[in-house]
Amino acid sequence: MFSEILKYISVYFLSMVKFMAGPPLGVAVGIPTWGTILLSIFGMMTSVVIVILIGEKIKVFWLPKFIRNARGKKPTNKHFLNLWNRFGVFGVTFLTPILFTPIGGTLLVTAMGSSRGKIFIYMLGSAVFWGIVLSIIAQIIL
Repeated sequence: MFSEILKYISVYFLSMVKFMAGPPLGVAVGIPTWGTILLSIFGMMTSVVIVILIGEKIKVFWLPKFIRNARGKKPTNKHFLNLWNRFGVFGVTFLTPILFTPIGGTLLVTAMGSSRGKIFIYMLGSAVFWGIVLSIIAQIIL
């Protein structure tokens, strides 16, 4: 009984930190595909909600440390600004489960001044899409 609960909790918490690892772990430990999808979505959205709620404080405190000059010569600034200018909120949130962690992607979008509602909706759509896709791929491979 405890080992079953531990399986579900581990997929949930792993999806909070690194979304891409949640669905394969869920399939590997024997959780049904629908359960893996739901746990991955809830895990990602938990971290998104936490970051959205404290996002303004993070934006004021951390943004100046990482992005000193938005038009500066730092390669990471240029790459992120190119991604932001090309795809906007939707693109960054859609790619968050693949390229970033849920926490990192939400921080980036929050730092760029997007509204909480838009971030939540786009992140939810991204979590649902990638949760289904990654769970099905993991089911096929494993």
